Amino acid sequence: MAGSVIKRLLIGPPLATSQLIHERVTKFKGLAVFSSDALSSTAYATEEILIVLVAGGAATMSLALPIAAVIVTVLAILTFSYFQTIHAYPSGGGAYIVAHDNLGRWPGLVAAAALLIDYVLTVSVSISSGVAAITSAVPTLAPSKVTLAVLAIALVATLNLRGVRESATIFAVPTYVFIFSIAGLIIAGLWRAAGQPPVPPAIPAEPISALQPVGLYMILRAFASGSTAMTGVEAISNGIPAFRPPESRNAGITLIWMAVILGSLFLGITLLAQRFSIVPNEHETVVSQIARLVLGAGPAYYVVQAATALILILAANTSFADFPRLSSILARDGFLPRQLANLGDRLVFANGIVALGVLSSLLVMLFHASVHALIPLYAVGVFISFTLSQSGMVVHWWRLREPGWRRHMLINGIGAVATAVVLGVVLHAKLLLGAWIVVVVIPVFIGVMYKIRHHYEEVRRELSLEYAVPAPPITRHKVVVPVAGIHRGVLVALRYAKSLGPDVEAIIVDVDPTRTQETREKWDRWGLGVPLRVLPSPYRSMVDPITRYLDAVEHETGFDDPITIVVPEFVPEKFWQFFLHGQTALLLKLALYFRRRHGHRTAVVTSVPYYFGKPQALGQVDVERPATLLQPVATVGALLLGVLVALVVAVTHAWPAIVEQVLGGVAVLLTAALFFLLLLRSIFT
Repeated sequence: MAGSVIKRLLIGPPLATSQLIHERVTKFKGLAVFSSDALSSTAYATEEILIVLVAGGAATMSLALPIAAVIVTVLAILTFSYFQTIHAYPSGGGAYIVAHDNLGRWPGLVAAAALLIDYVLTVSVSISSGVAAITSAVPTLAPSKVTLAVLAIALVATLNLRGVRESATIFAVPTYVFIFSIAGLIIAGLWRAAGQPPVPPAIPAEPISALQPVGLYMILRAFASGSTAMTGVEAISNGIPAFRPPESRNAGITLIWMAVILGSLFLGITLLAQRFSIVPNEHETVVSQIARLVLGAGPAYYVVQAATALILILAANTSFADFPRLSSILARDGFLPRQLANLGDRLVFANGIVALGVLSSLLVMLFHASVHALIPLYAVGVFISFTLSQSGMVVHWWRLREPGWRRHMLINGIGAVATAVVLGVVLHAKLLLGAWIVVVVIPVFIGVMYKIRHHYEEVRRELSLEYAVPAPPITRHKVVVPVAGIHRGVLVALRYAKSLGPDVEAIIVDVDPTRTQETREKWDRWGLGVPLRVLPSPYRSMVDPITRYLDAVEHETGFDDPITIVVPEFVPEKFWQFFLHGQTALLLKLALYFRRRHGHRTAVVTSVPYYFGKPQALGQVDVERPATLLQPVATVGALLLGVLVALVVAVTHAWPAIVEQVLGGVAVLLTAALFFLLLLRSIFT
């Protein structure tokens, strides 16, 4: 009951399936949901370029703007290519659907695996970047950055569990605050820089031998690092069904908006970084340095930092919107567990959201929420999917040959070539820096998906009615009731077992001779006429003697006759009381469930629960358990807990000694009172 209340408070009441059409989003909200990842990359893409170029000295820092311009050019090509994909595949699915339909199953699985891995990395990188922005403004929080990152992932996951429309409403405000604050920062920075000559970068003095030679490899590395600005471009094509009708038109317009805003902000930040000779460092982000220089350390600076931190944290929302959708499509096709295709209470793929939250949290903890450690793994998967998607679209236009197919094929062909070149650059520059991990994980993931699909195909063949023959009627039915003693729960099970047929037998494993003898003495009176067989167990095992007995029964009754094992078990009133009992019945059911049998025998395991605190239909009068002193015990216990919490706070925060003494005395008195009340309760109940 309490868990259900907490769930409703966190994610809201369930929505009917008929409300699905009303959960779709407008273009303005769609920009917040599906573009936050791409837009947020402007907060760290420039910095990643500068981190590479600074190794070459002050002379190479001027290359940042040309590299950014090339990246924006590729972004424009990619945007036009995906604009065509949106209209050609309005059902969504993005790179997986396009590659699967036009290039075949394996390219489709490569695209899917690359995208899913990239979505996990997107959450980890964006959340870690948001935490870095927070610790830049408040350095005292730096030691807790991993904890902050995991809490942020949990927050974004919870908001997404509330539904697409509601999460879009929540995320729209910080997204547009970020856009306008960064745009305002760029305008103010350009106004301040107008007419002033650029200042040479203040790079820390290092020996000449420590500087790396400026060459093509360094430029390619900087380009590869800055290409993270293009991650998230495919998100809108994956989530087309989330838009209001006409879906393709609204999604296409949102894609154009996103590309224009992304390109403008990225170029603007790079221009200001070069103009003001910003040098990246470990303690403060590039955006923070620009904002501090242009706006000072006043409220405007903290608005920019807060907006940047929020957009970076909420950028994970793009992955939380697309990862579950892609997972559901793969689950529908049999390549992932079917549970990922189920809609949750709020009409979202809740299992996919939870899975993404867990995986990204593990990755953040593994890499200690370090953006620079995660970036080398980033962008490899997304450019693999870019290339496969655009190549698939080229094949798509070639096959259909609709009006204008040559123009469409040319655009997608240019996109495929451009993204393939970028992919080669990214792999060449990042492979030894950590990207090899992604290259290894992708085929492993594909192998897992293939095995899942193979399992589902085997299940389908096993359950198929083709060549099936109707079974003959059952003429004999053996019923076995394993017991550990004789009590009310056993009586309920015996009564049920006798209703199944006349051939009923109870068994008890002799692990405690005294208890076994007590059971035999009471059995004649309470056994309801069911014979009791004692199974020896010299090594005190409970399960093995029962399975050996069932093997013997199979030989006696024949392999085509069914056996029903009726397992009596009691269910405590409270969940925590479950762990105070041995749960022998549960272990027995698991052993019988996974026990492989031969022939056509059907072995049925039936649980007969006995619920504590509930009247049982046994003919006996249930004694009502009194609630003597229950309310005073609960009240004193709650007061004692509150006083103990206050005492801990007083000790850890160095409150005056008199406060600690008073709280300690009250805690002692309440403990004595609680003990006394519990003693009285045990006497009178």
